[in-house]
Amino acid sequence: MRHRKYPFIVGFLFLPVLLYVALVIWPYLQTFGYSMTDWSGASQQMNFIGLRNYTKLFGDSTFLLALQHNLLLLLVLPLVTILLALFFAFMLNVGGRSGTGGVQGVRGAAFYKVVFFFPQVLSVAILSVLFQGVYRTDQGGLLNGVLVKLGLEDANHPWQWLADPDLGLWCVVGVLVWSGVGFYLVLFSAAMQNVPKDIYEAALLDGAGRAQTFFKITLPLLWETVQTAWVYLAIAAMDAFALVSTMTPGAYYGGGPDHHSEIMATLLMRNFITYGKAGYACAMGVVIFFITLVLSVVSLRVTRREKIEF
Repeated sequence: MRHRKYPFIVGFLFLPVLLYVALVIWPYLQTFGYSMTDWSGASQQMNFIGLRNYTKLFGDSTFLLALQHNLLLLLVLPLVTILLALFFAFMLNVGGRSGTGGVQGVRGAAFYKVVFFFPQVLSVAILSVLFQGVYRTDQGGLLNGVLVKLGLEDANHPWQWLADPDLGLWCVVGVLVWSGVGFYLVLFSAAMQNVPKDIYEAALLDGAGRAQTFFKITLPLLWETVQTAWVYLAIAAMDAFALVSTMTPGAYYGGGPDHHSEIMATLLMRNFITYGKAGYACAMGVVIFFITLVLSVVSLRVTRREKIEF
């Protein structure tokens, strides 16, 4: 019986593994191969140039600026999104008054979860159109209109939100956080509901405050979920192509003004499609792949803790 299970396992795994290699692994290998050529993307002709694209890449000031912006997103996006999602999830699940029924969430918690989750049902295209209206540079824009009404802004000199070199990228970060908090709130809420209420009640009876309860009980018990969320948000921070390319100004694929909101993905697409530098763009793709892979592995290793049983 023991020897019969191996053909059975191989029979089940053969086709999925074959499809994975053909559809996932092989394109990565092709991209790495193309990155060592001067391929234009429009013809079959290409010449092997070794690592010349990579040496050119790390001497490219525009690419280094885009890499800096991606690292900024990597630092800000996961941190802000997870902190906000944890705070709201904690308040919705155990932030209500403790009474005879024990520790309870706030009234209407289910409704609030639906409201917070709503941005997840919107496509990136809808988010882009929606926030282009919010960030409009005249009084018709939501932000400028509110600031003018409050007397905090001159109607003749409104803020150039997306066109401002210092604000454009931060506007995109705001949209990413706004659209992501709801999903992770629901994720953390589902994890919190598995924590026995008796633990919270015992902590409150011992005199623990809300802050102590959060840091001593909630966060340690949710650490594996937070770790997973951090990896997914780190991957999102290394991409963010759709919003940057559709929201920020620029002749091709956003990134403006003057590359102040450029990220590696938008620069890659511009080189591949517009400039006809497919080999150079593939080198950028390989760099993005390895950065994302290393960051994911490091995040999982650094944030690893012993599992807490309850």
